[in-house]
Amino acid sequence: MKPMLKDRIAVVTGAGNGIGRAHAISMARHGAKVVVNDIGTSTDGVGTSNGPADKVVSEIIAGGGTAVPNYDSVATEDGANRIIDTAVREFGRIDILVNNAGVVREPRDIDEVSFNDWDVVLKTHLYGMFFTLRRACSYMKKQKYGRVVNTASHTAFGWRGFADYSAAKEGIVGLTRTVARDVADFGITVNAIRPIAAWRGTKENIPLVAANRPEDVASLVTYLVSEEAGNTNGQIFEVWKGHVGIFVDPPPVKEILKNEKGWTTEELAELIPNTLAKGLTATIFPEIIHWD
Repeated sequence: MKPMLKDRIAVVTGAGNGIGRAHAISMARHGAKVVVNDIGTSTDGVGTSNGPADKVVSEIIAGGGTAVPNYDSVATEDGANRIIDTAVREFGRIDILVNNAGVVREPRDIDEVSFNDWDVVLKTHLYGMFFTLRRACSYMKKQKYGRVVNTASHTAFGWRGFADYSAAKEGIVGLTRTVARDVADFGITVNAIRPIAAWRGTKENIPLVAANRPEDVASLVTYLVSEEAGNTNGQIFEVWKGHVGIFVDPPPVKEILKNEKGWTTEELAELIPNTLAKGLTATIFPEIIHWD
C-alpha cells in the first residue's frame, strides 16, 4: 500500500468510535501522525470518558502508527483551540483536520424541541466546527498547505423530528463552501461529506445505515485529505456502500415560469399548481438519497 499521508499531521474530532475512529485508523495506516480527539460522551452528549480516545490511540500504536489522545470538547472555543494546538505542540504543525464530533438528541417535532437540545446540538456541530476551522486555518495559512473535511448529513434534507440536527448539518455545508473560497489561495482545501454509515447511535433495525461500514467513508476522506486531492475544493460528497458522488447544490431548476413584466399573485395561483408544483403533496417528499 502506498502511504498517501506520510509524515502528515492530522486531527480527527470525535474519533473514539464509528466513522471518526475509522478516519483516524485509516490515516495512520497511510502514514499520518494523528491527534485522536474524543470526550467520551454518550450519543446525546452526556458524560465524559478518556477511554474511547485512549483505545483508538492504542490500536494505532499497536499497528505501528503514531497517535496521541485529546479529550477536549469542540463545543467551547478554548477546548477547540486546545485540540488543534495539541497537534502543533506534539508534532510541530497541523496539515489535516477532519471535523467529525457530534451529538444527537431524540427526534421531536419543532414545537417540542427544547432550547437546551437546540443549543447543545448547534454548539457541538456548528460552533465546534467554526472554532476548530478558525484555529486550524490560522496555522495552515502560514504553512501554505492544509486539508479539511467537514461532516454534514443527509438528515439536513428534511428528516422528520431532527430540526436541531438538520439546521446544524446544513449550516456546515454553507460554512464549508464559504471557507473553501476564503482559503483557496493558501493551498488549503475544505470539503464536506454527507455520509450514510453505522455509528454508535445507529439503531440495529435500520438496514440502510447498517449496510455501510465506517471504513467505506474513511477511504474517501483519506483520499480527500491527501496531496492528490489538491484540485478538489468546496465540494460536498456522498458515500454509501461503494457509491461515491458529488452533490450539485442547489439542484438545477427543473422548470421556469418566465414573464419579463413579472407576475401577479392571481396569475401565479393559477399557473403554479399545474406547472412548478404539479404532483406535489404536503406530506410526501421526493427521494433524497442517490445510490444508483
